[in-house]
Amino acid sequence: MGILMKLFGGVSFVGISSLTYVGFDIQRYRVYSNQSFGDAAKHYLSVRSLTILGSVMRRKLEQATKEVEAAQTKFLMDQIKDNIKTEYSKDMKLDQVKSVQDFISTHRLTYPHDYTRYIGRMMSGEENVLTSKEPAVFAVTSGTSGNSNIIPMVSKQTKLFFLEGISVLYNCMIEAFPGTKFLNRDLKIFYNPRWRYSVKGTQIGPNSASPDRSKDLLHIYTTPPEAYEVKSEPEALYLYLLFALIDPHVGMVEANFASIIYNAMTTLESSLPQLTEDIELGRISPNLSIDPAVRERLNARLRPNPQRANEIRKAAQEKEAGLALRIWPELRILLGADTGTFELYGDKLRNGICKGIPLYSPIYAASEGLLGINIWPTQLPSRYLLHPRTQFFEFIPESKMDAEEPKTFLLHEVEAGQTYEMVITNPTCLYRYRFGDVVKVVGFYNQCPIVEFKYRKGQFLNVRGEKTSEALFYNVLKDEIPKILDKAKLIDYCCTESILLEDVPRPKSLKSSQPCYHVFLELDSDGKGSNVQQVSKQQKKMLDDALMDHSYPYSSFRQKGSIAPVQVHLVKRGSFDQLRSFMVQQTSATSNQYKVPRVLRKQEALKFMVEQIVS
Repeated sequence: MGILMKLFGGVSFVGISSLTYVGFDIQRYRVYSNQSFGDAAKHYLSVRSLTILGSVMRRKLEQATKEVEAAQTKFLMDQIKDNIKTEYSKDMKLDQVKSVQDFISTHRLTYPHDYTRYIGRMMSGEENVLTSKEPAVFAVTSGTSGNSNIIPMVSKQTKLFFLEGISVLYNCMIEAFPGTKFLNRDLKIFYNPRWRYSVKGTQIGPNSASPDRSKDLLHIYTTPPEAYEVKSEPEALYLYLLFALIDPHVGMVEANFASIIYNAMTTLESSLPQLTEDIELGRISPNLSIDPAVRERLNARLRPNPQRANEIRKAAQEKEAGLALRIWPELRILLGADTGTFELYGDKLRNGICKGIPLYSPIYAASEGLLGINIWPTQLPSRYLLHPRTQFFEFIPESKMDAEEPKTFLLHEVEAGQTYEMVITNPTCLYRYRFGDVVKVVGFYNQCPIVEFKYRKGQFLNVRGEKTSEALFYNVLKDEIPKILDKAKLIDYCCTESILLEDVPRPKSLKSSQPCYHVFLELDSDGKGSNVQQVSKQQKKMLDDALMDHSYPYSSFRQKGSIAPVQVHLVKRGSFDQLRSFMVQQTSATSNQYKVPRVLRKQEALKFMVEQIVS
């Protein structure tokens, strides 16, 4: 009743009828005692607006999947028309393009370096160079699995991402998990980047969600705004977890990737004694290194809460999986990408601390924009409906990916069961752009392809032309390690080619007479945090044999003796957590963007991993 009293207090008789309905409807969405009316009302409006918008946009997507060729043609021709007066369009003679086939025959396939000169001029303040509209941000790609690139992002791209992506995924989510539409606050794990600025003052940094760019939504998160001011990730994450633990009604945990959620949950487990003490005493730990002014503002939000601290301690006393659900009984869903090698973290969450909580991988996206939507939240493995209204898609068969100008297939021309490199033309004016994602078409929804993400094109092991993909290597490790190493669990891994280690100081034991693969493994021997300390020669041979069984090209080179057996190196516990911190410091990536580079190519990363090897 308290929320209704706040709602009606001071309202004139004329407005009472409409407010009565709103108040009743808000109550249907469950208001909690720890929510202010203002926050509850804003949260309610967000939920109701997204519910209506998502339903509308879902119908538009449905129609587009029935008319894929027409939807794609419209997207492409509108894109060219909107930017026809730019210098790039003039250089590429796009004014002569009257059809899709004109476009394909006129414009060659492109790579990031083809746009460097144009984007440099835009960052220097020139207008109408690549895009007719001024960029809202110069998006910096992560660079953790390759080179970092800068891509201008126009406001149209943000609009498409929200309308065609966020609203539709919300519609799919509440249909599959009705409890997610209530007014529970979310634990959102994201961080503010360190922005740079162009000559005109346009932000330069990641275009993924950040607190700075989500100010209108901060009321739905458990983290107070002051905590998002903390730039150091370990301290920021501690604060996110602290304020989430205080709220027993958390309904969702959300991050870009399942790996970020997994890292947060392992941090929660290891820091739980200190976190519960802070909750009990109603203060921020004095050991936490944060700005004194921020500390003072955060402490003002806290009150001693021994009851909640004891609830958390009791939940932690049970040693079984599912701690998150015992701490937050109303936790309905985890949101984060679990495709490709992120599946490793998704499986750990589902079978460990977050057991019993669905993990939904909702969107397939990149710095280049929205690519697909997962409209099947409960199905595994996660798969995506390519969105015909957000990109113009072309596809290169996997067997032709090395060609400079291979024939491409359009969205309505691909075949189920085949694997392709994707090529896109996007709202940012990247035309026929080879951005490196490789997908497998696993079916169709109406006329529109459904895909599973397989790997990044550059993430190959290739010492003799055999091209062992990151996906194949991961599947071998996932399936074989528990068999070979007596049910040991794979915590994390990366690999590299022997030639890339030539300039890295390393022990003589890492040298081989022939080119070979090196794999760095962090393994759990008993599920309780004990590290595997040794791998025998026989076990290494079994892993190499399994790799040969799964890859004919690798097996052929191995049998000829031109590739030496895979070298297996165990690394210290926590090495991949440290690698993440190290790589974020070394590159332009933020923690929101970070992906473990499965095939290490950067010398600084290789040197770091060699130093982690257990002697």
